[in-house]
Amino acid sequence: MTLSKGQKLIILGAVLVVLDQVIKILVKTNMDLGETINVIGDWFKLHFVLNKGMAFGMAFGGLWGKVLLSVFRICLFGWLWWWISRLAKRPDTPTGVLVGLTLITAGALGNIIDCFFYGLIWPETITPGAPFAFMFGQVVDMFYFPLFDYKLPWMDYPRTFFGAVFNFADSCVTCGAIYLLLFQYKFFAKE
Repeated sequence: MTLSKGQKLIILGAVLVVLDQVIKILVKTNMDLGETINVIGDWFKLHFVLNKGMAFGMAFGGLWGKVLLSVFRICLFGWLWWWISRLAKRPDTPTGVLVGLTLITAGALGNIIDCFFYGLIWPETITPGAPFAFMFGQVVDMFYFPLFDYKLPWMDYPRTFFGAVFNFADSCVTCGAIYLLLFQYKFFAKE
């Protein structure tokens, strides 16, 4: 039996979402909040934090921002799913475009799962002040690459270059978007 493009993309997306969730659950169940484990010296660390906002720890408008972000993620996921299924049926769509969009879609779904269900499973992950657990779970972040510290003359204290803590889902979204911008821009310009 030969798999269609669409079936292969669903398998790829499912593998990415499962991998994301396995990593998050392992971190959540085996590390304390704020705990850091050096993986490669001081350059790559696992640092367990809960993110109540967007990718890379960016906050967005408190509880209403969380609701808007959740609605946006659901809409984006649905639209990407529809678009990928449409593009997969076209013979002129490059495989790279489909893979890049699948990375973004899988990453979005991975973080949707955290937001919608982690508050129900682990009450300590509920966004502070949230009226209920569903849709107000915080996202588990763990990858930390503090490349170097720097201090400019007008700064009060040193800052870490790329001090963001992120997760596998964020990586999928970022890598998919960068790949599409760098290598598939001709397809989108034509579209």
